[in-house]
Amino acid sequence: MIRTRLAELQLAVMLLTRLPAGRLTDPAPTLAQARWAYPLAGLPIGAIGWAAQGLAITAGLPALAAALLAVGAMALATGALHHDGLADLADGLGGGRDRAHCLEIMRDSRIGSYGVLALILAVGLEASALAGFDRGAPLLAFLFLSVTSRLAMLGVSAWLPAARTDGLGQSAGGGLGRAGLAGAALAVGLGLALGPAALASALVQALAAAAVAHRAMRRIGGQTGDVLGAVQRVAEVGGWLSLVAF
Repeated sequence: MIRTRLAELQLAVMLLTRLPAGRLTDPAPTLAQARWAYPLAGLPIGAIGWAAQGLAITAGLPALAAALLAVGAMALATGALHHDGLADLADGLGGGRDRAHCLEIMRDSRIGSYGVLALILAVGLEASALAGFDRGAPLLAFLFLSVTSRLAMLGVSAWLPAARTDGLGQSAGGGLGRAGLAGAALAVGLGLALGPAALASALVQALAAAAVAHRAMRRIGGQTGDVLGAVQRVAEVGGWLSLVAF
């Protein structure tokens, strides 16, 4: 049982990050079986962002420069996977005439004006929020938001049907069931350690994720890998904005 869970966690890290995670041995778990570990895969990403910001501040860089380096380090650690999803979804929903056209645009690897604008806003708002913390954001904040934003992905993947018959949204979808327990327990523990601001942050993240999910359901009839990536980005950015406001 433990070996199975570790293999599922390994697959989640391999899927959602570019961090070295070794090789899976047969029988390898499926993406659906590894869904529960999405929030846990956020832990090393948050730690990388915190370390990047802390090192930059220690080196004497301005707060905004340190924040941008933290955002960049986290993007590199994920291979900008979620940023790509946000850009693709923005292009599809912004430029698509109907459901089929939206999905066609989202398949296109080229980025359009809506995608560029979405990325500029996401990176700019996240960096601005991080720069608002005196001496950098605490490690607990990085870990909390990295976990809860990926928990939001898990929730949306369970809430919405797959918009396509193939792709990540279809293969990693399914009911929530026990899949969210580990991530939810971890999020609660980190939130309690972080303090009262965590509750407001979690609420903002949930509302942001629900807004993306609602829009995706209306326009394309469900979720895809791009939708889940956009959910993670919007939730995390909203979470940082709410934390710095408190």
